[in-house]
Amino acid sequence: MSAGAMRIAPSILSADFARLADEADAVTGEVGVGADWLHVDVMDAHFVPNLTLGLPVVQSLLLATSVPLDCHLMIEDPDRWAPAYAEAGAHNVTVHAEAAADPVALAKNLRAAGAKAGLSIKPGTPLEPWVEVLRHYDTLLVMSVEPGFGGQSFMAEVLDKVRTARRLVDTGHLSLLLEIDGGISTATIEAAAEAGVDCFVAGSAVFGADDPARAVVALRDQVRTASPHRHWTA
Repeated sequence: MSAGAMRIAPSILSADFARLADEADAVTGEVGVGADWLHVDVMDAHFVPNLTLGLPVVQSLLLATSVPLDCHLMIEDPDRWAPAYAEAGAHNVTVHAEAAADPVALAKNLRAAGAKAGLSIKPGTPLEPWVEVLRHYDTLLVMSVEPGFGGQSFMAEVLDKVRTARRLVDTGHLSLLLEIDGGISTATIEAAAEAGVDCFVAGSAVFGADDPARAVVALRDQVRTASPHRHWTA
C-alpha cells in the first residue's frame, strides 16, 4: 500500500456541547500528536432522525480553534446548503451521496468556495456506482454505523468497501483520502487501519476519555502498529 498522511478526527458529537471551545482545546496538540481535524456532525432531523448543530455553531468554532474543521453534513438538499460551510472556512465539507442531487456540480462548488470536497456513503450504499463521481472528490467517508446517532456499534462488513476503495487509490484510479466514521475505538481502529483507512473519526473513544489528547495519541499509535506497511508520513 502507498504512503499517506494519517489523520485522527475527534467527533464533537461526543463532546460537551456547552463547552465546545474547551473541548476543542482538549484535543489540540502539535501536528502528528494532537487532533488533525475536528469532526463536526451537522444533522437536520430530516435526512437523519436527529438534530445537532448548524452553520452558526461552525462559524463560532472556527473562531475558537485552529484545528481544521471536518464538517459532515447529514442533511437534505446539500446542493443548496453545503457551500456555505466551505465559504465559512471549513477545511473539508462532506455531503451524502444519497442526498445530493448533482454531486459532481456540488464538489466543484465546494472546491470553488475554498474547501476540500467529501462524499459519504451509508453502510448499505454500494461503492461501485459512485466511483466515477468520486473522481471529482477529495475525501470518501465510509460510514461504519447508520448515520444519525453516536455510540453505535462498529459494522465490520463495511471494510470490504474500504479495501476496494484503497485498491482504486493505490492503483491510481482515484485520488482520495479514505475516512471512516462510526464506532471507531481502541477495539476497532486497527481493523480499519489494516483495511486502508487514512482518516479515523472517533467520538466517545476520545471525548469519553479522562485525557482526550492522550487518547488521540494512543489511537494514532495503534494505527501505526496495525499498518506499518503504509509508511505513514505524519
